[in-house]
Amino acid sequence: MDNKIIPMSENAKCSCGASIIGVFPCAGASNVGQLSNAIAVELHKQGIGNMMCTVGIGGKINGLLKSAEGCDSIIVIDGCPLKCAQATMEEAGIPIGKHILLTDMDIKKNKDLDIDPAQVKEVLSKVTELL
Repeated sequence: MDNKIIPMSENAKCSCGASIIGVFPCAGASNVGQLSNAIAVELHKQGIGNMMCTVGIGGKINGLLKSAEGCDSIIVIDGCPLKCAQATMEEAGIPIGKHILLTDMDIKKNKDLDIDPAQVKEVLSKVTELL
């Protein structure tokens, strides 16, 4: 398993000013959970942050904990008000630099796991504005 942290690209900027940003989505069993995961994937592909394994933090996997602790800043993307990803990071004692809650963007939670690529693009735009 590769736990390498990918630094943020030169042209991508986060308002937190960090150079190594870990992105932790909730990836839950709902539309907003899957949307959080898709947003994290896109942020990773764009070099804005390094998508990391939230469930590995909850599982207390040593290498993943060390990778998260090595980040200059952490972005947590939760889908719904349960805020499972935020709770996972807090339980592990990992400070969160930016917390994003997708249902705060007027997205209704449902059990449809098939996400619309157009919605991913729209929400990604909103998320990058928050960074």
